[in-house]
Amino acid sequence: MVSTQLLLLGLSLSPSVLASGLLVQKPGLKLPPSAAASKAQVKQIFSNAFNAYTEFAFSHDDLTPVSKSFSDGATIVDAMSTMKIMGLEDLFNIAVNFSSHIDFSHSNTPDTVSIFESTIRYVGGLLSAYQLNGNKPQILVQKAQQLADKLSLGFAGTSPIPFGFVDFSIDKPVLDTSNVAEAGTLTLEWATLSKLTGNDTYRQLTEGSVKHIAQLTPPLPGLPAQGIDPQTGDFVGAYVTWGGGTDSYLEYLLKYTRLDPTVDPVFVQTWQTAVDSSIKFLLKTSTVGDHSYLADFTDDRQIRHIGSHLACFHGGNWILGGKLLNNQTIVDIGLKLVDACFNTYASTATKIGPEVFSFISEVNGTPPNGTDDGSFTGNPITADDLTFNSEHGFYIFDGAADYILRPEVLESNFYAWRVTGDPKYLANAQSAIDSYLKFLVVPGGDGGVSGIFDVNNATITNDNRVDDTESFFFAEVMKYLYLTFDDPNHISIDEWVFNTEAHPFRAPRLHEILGAPLPVNIPFNPHKVEKVPFPDISPVPALQTQLSQILGGGL
Repeated sequence: MVSTQLLLLGLSLSPSVLASGLLVQKPGLKLPPSAAASKAQVKQIFSNAFNAYTEFAFSHDDLTPVSKSFSDGATIVDAMSTMKIMGLEDLFNIAVNFSSHIDFSHSNTPDTVSIFESTIRYVGGLLSAYQLNGNKPQILVQKAQQLADKLSLGFAGTSPIPFGFVDFSIDKPVLDTSNVAEAGTLTLEWATLSKLTGNDTYRQLTEGSVKHIAQLTPPLPGLPAQGIDPQTGDFVGAYVTWGGGTDSYLEYLLKYTRLDPTVDPVFVQTWQTAVDSSIKFLLKTSTVGDHSYLADFTDDRQIRHIGSHLACFHGGNWILGGKLLNNQTIVDIGLKLVDACFNTYASTATKIGPEVFSFISEVNGTPPNGTDDGSFTGNPITADDLTFNSEHGFYIFDGAADYILRPEVLESNFYAWRVTGDPKYLANAQSAIDSYLKFLVVPGGDGGVSGIFDVNNATITNDNRVDDTESFFFAEVMKYLYLTFDDPNHISIDEWVFNTEAHPFRAPRLHEILGAPLPVNIPFNPHKVEKVPFPDISPVPALQTQLSQILGGGL
């Protein structure tokens, strides 16, 4: 174990306190007259897609829009907060009535139950709908508590880290390794549940897991290994990423402090340290286009030149964090990350971005005991890759050209708009709407929306559609697009904190900046470790090859 001094590029904290409160959104932000039509388009896409779900899949969760059938998911509960925000009161009331009759004491499917997915979609969706609806009806809180009580069975190991899955049929966890995103993305929802029920156990359990992760010795300061073993509480491997398996752990370090500024400063301090390390070691500039990317870092300490749709939440997260810390350096880098991620949309035939992308970058800021050759991804670079890169400053990672209705690029674009007021972010959002209408709405599918297997192929047939409408399309994609064109004072990011499924929770107004002084020397483990298998990352049954297989196969 060694330690390193923080770079602290502009990370010093200003003592200023704004009399009117600390504001993240640009004051006086105004929408152009054209925004009303764009907002109406989004609302119509949502309504049509949900009508298709109601016709072919109601109560069975995810719609399969091509085959007009259903699969397992969480659509009704996940869509509720968007319905309320859009003013779709009839649909919202139907969803509330349905949700109030769900029996969470058992699972309706033979699958084991993910603590992470059930928390962000169900617990988050129920509690957010309750708050958005004026703190009623109370049955929504009761149902969230019923589910959390079952999920808490996952906290059964000798360490504070929960197991990732629970078997509801026998009320026991599945004994397996997990990842830090699954273990560290529960605090917003469970602490809110504690607040609304008066039972502090939920907060204590989830805070304990995150604090444990934060105090482990990481591969880079503030940046944890992706894998973790709940039985020992130790990291598994040393893979570092802002993408799947780690993403929302880092996201919640900041957002949990925003939700409750009185919590232990370790949360925001760890986020600050992670950002500082990322600036020093992972932030790369492409040799074509000067795009800014955050690289991955492998078990054997190689810079891996890949990004992903999941990781593209980072731009919005850094913009939010930079404003909360009164730190323009972080905001500016966040805006560059947003632009680079949207470039992956603007550069394809469908104007929609891929699941994973690669880049070639300048060599700088090599981590201790690490290597960086400017182009390593784990896969060979083909002539076609080089041609695409020469035009766009990135290329699509082999086997990862699909789009499964992920929200992260549009999420970060939303934050960029609300903070800067630059109309280019409205143009970005409108471009996405146009592409969804052209390529994702299934002809003859009664409004159903599907993913696609190849974003760089503009000839779409049923054979190259991903036959699934993920619930996060309703919860996140539609919500972030709608709010981009909605009155900025409606669901202001100065009053609400979004969980990683875009369910907003009421937050207090801030009157001073967040952040705390950081230790000068941060310990980390500079040693290479033996490669370990990638943990499962949000498996998608509609895909033959899962993200963990794609990312792990090249190493």
